[in-house]
Amino acid sequence: MRDGVIKKEYEKMVWVRDKEGKEYACYIKDIKKKEDLTEEEKAKCLDLNTVLGDSW
Repeated sequence: MRDGVIKKEYEKMVWVRDKEGKEYACYIKDIKKKEDLTEEEKAKCLDLNTVLGDSW
């Protein structure tokens, strides 16, 4: 059951790279255009650089 919940949440997400090269994991519903993230949208996303580190 837990795998099904995780899969459903994962399918609602997109991975986005901003103009500076930082990567974010965002829910699709929280962003308008993944090519041009606003600061407000970035605040709703998970900054993957803080999770994985800069050398990832």
